[in-house]
Amino acid sequence: MRGVILAGGAASRFGGAPKGLQEVGGRRILDRVIAACMAAFDTPPLLVAGDPQASAWQPGLEVVPDLLPGHGPLGGLLTAVVRGPAPVVVVAWDMPFVSARLLRRLADGLHEADVCLPASPGRRSVEPLCAAYGPGCEPAIRAALDRGERQLVAFHHTVRTTILPWHEVAAFGDPSTLFLNVNTPDDLERARLIDAAPPSP
Repeated sequence: MRGVILAGGAASRFGGAPKGLQEVGGRRILDRVIAACMAAFDTPPLLVAGDPQASAWQPGLEVVPDLLPGHGPLGGLLTAVVRGPAPVVVVAWDMPFVSARLLRRLADGLHEADVCLPASPGRRSVEPLCAAYGPGCEPAIRAALDRGERQLVAFHHTVRTTILPWHEVAAFGDPSTLFLNVNTPDDLERARLIDAAPPSP
C-alpha cells in the first residue's frame, strides 16, 4: 500500500500559485500531506504533478506526470492507480489536515472493495480525493474516460464501492476540517486559523 498525492489543477482561484506550497502552521501543505502518508504506510508517497518544477518541490520524492494530460482529476486518478501502482490511497495536495489514521482505515477497506471512500460534508457526500483505490479501478477508469466522463465518481457504479460512514470518519476528526481543500486565499486563512486554534477538550 502506498500514498499517492495528486497535485493537479491550474489553481485559477489562487492566482495560479501552487496551492500545496502554501504554508499552514509554518509548514507547506505538501509537507503535511507527505508526513501523513509516511505515517500511514511507512513508505514515501508518489507525487502526480504536471508542473515542470514539481521535481524540485521535495527532493527525493518520486514525481510522475499525468498519463493522459488534459483529462482532469479523473486522469490524475488513473495515473495514481497505474503508476502507484494500486492498491493506493490518493490524497489531494491541498488538504492540510488529512489524518494518517484515516488513511490507514481507508486502505483496510480495500479488503472487501475496489474503492473505499469516506463520507464527507462536500457536494458529493463522499471525498474521492481522500480515498483508497484497488487494481480493479484501472479498467473502469479507462472506460469512463473513453466515454468522455471526467467526474471522479463516474466509474464507481462499475466497481465494488464501499463508503466509510460518517460516524467512523468523525472518529478521526471533524470531517469539515479533515477534508478542507485550500482552493482560495480565504480557504488558506481559514486553515491557518484552524491550525492556530487551541485543541478541543
